[in-house]
Amino acid sequence: MNIFVTKLNYNTQEDTLRNAFEPFGAISSVKIIMDKMSGRSKGFGFVEMENDEEAHAAINALNETEIDGRMIVVKKANPKESNNDSRGGFQPRGGFRKERY
Repeated sequence: MNIFVTKLNYNTQEDTLRNAFEPFGAISSVKIIMDKMSGRSKGFGFVEMENDEEAHAAINALNETEIDGRMIVVKKANPKESNNDSRGGFQPRGGFRKERY
């Protein structure tokens, strides 16, 4: 299960997050999202746990607890939406018509 962790201290490291979740079960991955331009943490990340029951236990135990001086929010991550959504961008109803002058 993929777990969303937000309101992280900007200085929190992935190892710190891993150490908080490890007591609840096996962890597949830990990723803190970084700003591409500044290289600074965006204050949120993801923890992937192998077992859903252990993941739920971690969510329940760690939500609204303190890590590095900040009260974090922990919840199940929503699946990423696909980019195949045809609603995006400008799409006129009848297509374009050329004007003749």
